Amino acid sequence: MQEGNKLIISVLGHDKVGIIAKISTVLADNQINILDISQTILQGFFTMVMVVDVSNSKIDVAELRNILREKGKEMNLEITVQHEDVFKFMHRI
Repeated sequence: MQEGNKLIISVLGHDKVGIIAKISTVLADNQINILDISQTILQGFFTMVMVVDVSNSKIDVAELRNILREKGKEMNLEITVQHEDVFKFMHRI
């Protein structure tokens, strides 16, 4: 896998059935592979971070961001999508 083909997706909201399934379906429908996933419930709040590979996807980051933003609105979740380079830059000391 080439550097620069990874995105960081974070999800925050109230826990409910089907969050991971619905987001994973969006990713699978767009040929985006989940490389790593972490989720937990903090004081009733669902939190999830995914690292995904977009090497085989035909959509760009902005389009994926819009699709996931709409899915987040449907499910009352906050979903953010960051390119790995942005994430690394933000956390560089």
